[in-house]
Amino acid sequence: MIKYCWEWCLLFLGLLYWAVTAISISLTGTLLCWLLPQKYALLCGRFLLQKDFQLFVFLLKISGLLILEDDALKALAARKGAMIVAPNHVALWDIVFVVAQVPELICVMKGSIMRNPFLGGGARLAGYIPINSITQMLRLAKQQLKAGEQILMFPEGTRTKTDAQWLNPLKGGVALLAKQTQVPVIPVFIRSNTRFYEKGWPLYKKPEFPLKISIDVGEPVRLEKGESVQAFAQRLERIYIAELSSPHPLRRKQKHNHE
Repeated sequence: MIKYCWEWCLLFLGLLYWAVTAISISLTGTLLCWLLPQKYALLCGRFLLQKDFQLFVFLLKISGLLILEDDALKALAARKGAMIVAPNHVALWDIVFVVAQVPELICVMKGSIMRNPFLGGGARLAGYIPINSITQMLRLAKQQLKAGEQILMFPEGTRTKTDAQWLNPLKGGVALLAKQTQVPVIPVFIRSNTRFYEKGWPLYKKPEFPLKISIDVGEPVRLEKGESVQAFAQRLERIYIAELSSPHPLRRKQKHNHE
């Protein structure tokens, strides 16, 4: 009972942490967007978000709520040049674990978040790309990749659905960007022992702790000569399925076998 109550207390504190830091960084980001030249605004925004995410991960670890294997991301952070980093989207906070280690990534995210006055200031300061329309998002992402920047984009388009075996069918955005820019796609494979904050998970529902999360990075995947966008997307999907379905302690389980 003591452990149960303690975990509920920590869950509440974690949600409080996000409420306080999200609003603080958003308000600070909105102000700095007006005050700083774009070059310095981008540096400041990415620094603020990385440190916020790193502190959150650190607190989860020392509290015993999280066991995280993410060494592969540290090697990814050292990679230079334009690339599309493409993780499968297990849960609401996947972006936190990736950006905590690879802060230079420009994230593609919902336009509604970017427009939210209590959430979007930090993302705007960091130069993240909103999805207001697919055409606009692809144009902005293409510009960044052509300039040598690195994009974080979830190829599923949304969090993996509850009834999906390994992941949702991939959307065509990542493949189309790869064809238009000829930059490599870096598959990132996220596995977890829980479905905490998956699509449809209630905000205040407590999972079984500790959360165990493993993040691996695949080999760069490039468009082959003459390969269509559809064929490339299908090849990418096969790569994800082959990896995520392989034997692993944290391989995704069917819903009825989990909490």
